[in-house]
Amino acid sequence: MKQPELGKRISELRKAKGLTQEELVEKCNLNVRTIQRIEAGEVTPRSYTVKALFEALDYHWTEEPKKESTTEAKAPSVMFLAIGAGVLYFFISMLEIGFETEYIAGESSISATAFGLLKTGSYVFYVIFLLGWLRLLDYFPNGILKIAIWLMIGGNVLFYGADMVALFTDAFSLGDYYLWKISAFGFLYAVLGIGYISYKQQFSSLALIMGILLVFTGALFFTGIGAFLALIPWTIAEIVQIGLLIYLVQGIGRKSSPSTPLV
Repeated sequence: MKQPELGKRISELRKAKGLTQEELVEKCNLNVRTIQRIEAGEVTPRSYTVKALFEALDYHWTEEPKKESTTEAKAPSVMFLAIGAGVLYFFISMLEIGFETEYIAGESSISATAFGLLKTGSYVFYVIFLLGWLRLLDYFPNGILKIAIWLMIGGNVLFYGADMVALFTDAFSLGDYYLWKISAFGFLYAVLGIGYISYKQQFSSLALIMGILLVFTGALFFTGIGAFLALIPWTIAEIVQIGLLIYLVQGIGRKSSPSTPLV
């Protein structure tokens, strides 16, 4: 028997016996507030609490066998969207890096408009990917990683606007701007890496390896002179990050959903 039917049944039996809630409390060693919440259907009592109540009311009760759920919790569709966005970001970012190198050198094989659209796709897909991670943290909480992801999202929004200004105006020198941008993203990647390292207790070596790669990537980006060398650990880390997201999304079905408070 489930709530609120259970609470109504207990209330009916108590009144049929001519008992007040206080008198029922004395017979089954519960407190009045617990009885009130059960009868109101606010909580689902444990089986031994139900048994004690029914025995006090001289009512024969047999516990219903638990039925195994035949369906698993499904991952929200935004997570599958995030996986696809992560894959698209990975390939688009490779093109973006190549064209950005040309722009820094004062050369360009594509128009500023085309490059702007490419950058827009890169930033948008990466933010969607990060939002998928934030949604995932509802199932696998990690406070440090959550802060790191929000910082990375904020950095992407900020630098997207700055990229557009740098691309379509002469507000500042591209060379100096990209040096500052690379250093800033170095810091953000290092913080993100620390967030994943803090996941190691839950997901062992995979999160730890990815976190170390991102911290190393961030350190190389931050120096500026090691930016090209940083692309090696960055590439590996991005692949692992997508793979870990896929793995964790598959694990959502094995996570139990929040239940009604028990007494």
